[in-house]
Amino acid sequence: MKSKIYLYLFLFVSLICLYLVVSSGNMTKANAKTITRLESKVENLKDSVQKSSLKVLDMQYFSLENNDDALAYFEHLDLKNPAAYIADKLLETNAQKGDNPLVPYEGMQSEFKINKIKVLNHKWILTDFSDGKYWGELLIKYELKDDLGIDFTLIDHLLYTRSN
Repeated sequence: MKSKIYLYLFLFVSLICLYLVVSSGNMTKANAKTITRLESKVENLKDSVQKSSLKVLDMQYFSLENNDDALAYFEHLDLKNPAAYIADKLLETNAQKGDNPLVPYEGMQSEFKINKIKVLNHKWILTDFSDGKYWGELLIKYELKDDLGIDFTLIDHLLYTRSN
């Protein structure tokens, strides 16, 4: 009787071991598929990051921060970030009552104010303006003087028409 109990116990343990071996093999196959799928996702993400990095570099091409030749014009002024200083001075023109003096249009919904600013180099700025409903863009020439004053001159402008 005792030997039959050991035989049944041995068979039961053997079946459990067989089940564990088979299920671990299936898990290994499933994990291999998952790893392969994750590796392909990682490659896709790496490609996506690389494309995004190239786009960012391409967008930064026309910017004062990345133009050493243009930055050389401001070395004698002891400005840590000339583009930010110029953008701040341009935004100060919004503080005047009424439309921004650089915008050659009268606001239709409210007053036209400058929203976004891109300092292209040591001479030009590209801006966006809006009154909340209508919007346009300005190309502005600027001159940063030794006393840190700035003269802004409007070169060209456009106002987008609404198409409904």
